[in-house]
Amino acid sequence: MNANAKTHDRKPVLSTLWVFVVLNYLYGDLAMMIFHPALYQRVAARMSEGVILGAAVFMELPIAMILLSRVLKYAANRWANILLGAVFSVFSAVTQLSGKAPAFFLFLSAVEIPCTLFIFWYAWTWPNLVANHLDSTN
Repeated sequence: MNANAKTHDRKPVLSTLWVFVVLNYLYGDLAMMIFHPALYQRVAARMSEGVILGAAVFMELPIAMILLSRVLKYAANRWANILLGAVFSVFSAVTQLSGKAPAFFLFLSAVEIPCTLFIFWYAWTWPNLVANHLDSTN
């Protein structure tokens, strides 16, 4: 890999953005447990084990993207970031629809949504350096 391609490698940036998003998700859940324990308990009491498993699988996706953004090859990496950037942007927005979220939760969503939208955009605009290099040598 030449120096020019190295400067355009988006893998470390995408991985770091997923770390940032996951930490915001974790802090939001932790803050909800600490500052609104009754609300947290009411919501948790209505969840079946299957729902909790589904939520765990769903939340494993951004956690996995921390690693996958570094190790997947270009096409799979790009499309995984596009898809999950969009999904988690919508997810964060939908969690605000109840209108009863505390201010700190709204703030965290105001951070998470632009970040996941940026992940989407950054992956969407990610040039295929190998294909571009092959095109320029022909």
